[in-house]
Amino acid sequence: MHFTRRMFGLTVGASMALSAGVAFAQKGETVKIAWIDPLTGLMAPVGQNQVKSFQFFAEKFSNDPKLNPAGVKFEVIPIDNKLSPTESLNALKAAIDQGVRYITQGNGSSVAGALIDAVAKHNERNPGKEIVFLNHSAVDPDFTNSKCNYWHFRFDADTSMKMEALTTFIKEAQPDVKKVYLLNQNYSHGQQVARFAKELLGQKRPDVQIVGEDLHPLAQVRDFAPYIAKIKASGADTVITGNWGSDLSLLMKAATEGGFNGKFFTYYTGVSGTPTALGSNGAGRIFQASYSHYNMGGQAQLWADEFKKKFNDDFYTSSVIRIYSILSTAMAKAKSTDPVKVAAAMEGLKFNGQINGEVEMRKADHQLQQPLYIVVWQKADAKFPYSPENTGMTLAPVKEYPAYVSSTPTSCQMKRPS
Repeated sequence: MHFTRRMFGLTVGASMALSAGVAFAQKGETVKIAWIDPLTGLMAPVGQNQVKSFQFFAEKFSNDPKLNPAGVKFEVIPIDNKLSPTESLNALKAAIDQGVRYITQGNGSSVAGALIDAVAKHNERNPGKEIVFLNHSAVDPDFTNSKCNYWHFRFDADTSMKMEALTTFIKEAQPDVKKVYLLNQNYSHGQQVARFAKELLGQKRPDVQIVGEDLHPLAQVRDFAPYIAKIKASGADTVITGNWGSDLSLLMKAATEGGFNGKFFTYYTGVSGTPTALGSNGAGRIFQASYSHYNMGGQAQLWADEFKKKFNDDFYTSSVIRIYSILSTAMAKAKSTDPVKVAAAMEGLKFNGQINGEVEMRKADHQLQQPLYIVVWQKADAKFPYSPENTGMTLAPVKEYPAYVSSTPTSCQMKRPS
């Protein structure tokens, strides 16, 4: 069976040797990354954008020795998981059968949790065929705390880190926030957003009143008007939401149509669909906490502009760049593409993230340590010109929290392979 898999992997073009420990980084060697996320359903626009992002930067890193000291070639294999944990496990099996040794996923912590467990079990049972999970956007804090795993590396900032930044900003700069409504998706990330919002506001702004709280099904609600009616009836002046994709764009659409003029503190305003749903509405009232933004300047800005010109779409999943950066650096350091050696090299690695300088993959829990930004929805101007979805608006930075400020402690007790 192993021989058949190996031959199949080679016939589909994998140039990595699959036998234990026999993998040497060399120029032109192809490193396959299976991308496991939704390409159908309500969240399809997000997935389609991210496939383009991974493929765009696979080409950049494959062809630039300055970016990629290992000299390997990257190939992305997109697999539609329909936002389902079960479908994701089938996708993982299909990727393994093709000889893939690196997977990436990020849309839905319920999916990420299933993949973390499956990868850990596979690696335990199949020494010499280990898989590394590169988590680009699944932000449940448990993944780098109670459920931390050696084979999992997270490149986004987790839910608690972003809420730490948002609530600090509310304390420092938003005295008119008095009555908050919590509206979130009913799965681990949304539940954690609500939990950390209550906990951290209680510590930093005990005068703030939580006037309502709702959890709704993930990627199923098509009309948020009833929720907006409840929010208005509660007397809330502010909504805190971790919603993303259609669940945020449709919420913003309903808020505009329902005449809610309060503030929103979000995680994903810049993601596909939401800028269009906002249009010119919400200027000065919609805030986002994130590890990058649309007006970063420098090389990041040049890449974003090139991406938009090529695809007529916006690049927002900047963790993609960090993933290729750490793999290139770690493979050069390990002189190998073997996941066992590369995982060891990634632990504690400080590397050029290509967006905002040096970042560090914390060894204790495999959580990337990076600055966080608070940005606000406003009219694009000469200082902040990038306009997502050609709205004439932008997300302009109003506050940066350095990595040491945005970092949160970890309870991870990492079990490393012997």
